Amino acid sequence: MPAIRVLAIRVLAAALLVPAWPLGGPTSATVWLWPLPPPHSVTRPFEAPASAYAAGHRGVDLSARPGAPVFASANGVVSFSGVVAGRPVLSISHAGDLVSSVEPVLGVVVEGDRVVAGQLVGRLASGGHCADACLHLGVRLHGQYVSPMLLLGGIPRAVLLPLSP
Repeated sequence: MPAIRVLAIRVLAAALLVPAWPLGGPTSATVWLWPLPPPHSVTRPFEAPASAYAAGHRGVDLSARPGAPVFASANGVVSFSGVVAGRPVLSISHAGDLVSSVEPVLGVVVEGDRVVAGQLVGRLASGGHCADACLHLGVRLHGQYVSPMLLLGGIPRAVLLPLSP
């Protein structure tokens, strides 16, 4: 199979894993801030599950060390700060029915606090699901997990071109 055809198939397959925004969802003008200082290294990407209960990776893992500052990616209200399955988790509700969650994060904010994009909201704790230390960032739109890279500007818009005759 020619290399260009293999590349085209891979690009199409990757595009199918990214859910389309429902009407009223974020626009191309919606860009969030990274929750960690640079450099931004994604150690594990978002992997959409086949169904609500199927295996997948419902967020991205970002390389970081315990104690690293964690910032709000967008304006919002802290909707949860506590422990889930033995890990400290911080969730923020944002405009447009978006919710971001970061873990393992020891929050310096509490439920009900209003936060602004770039505000310190906690420090990276140890533990979590990464072999090495990392920050897990998950995003839900209308209750469904979507790739945080859509909001961080890490996924270019797909453009389909006609095949030449």
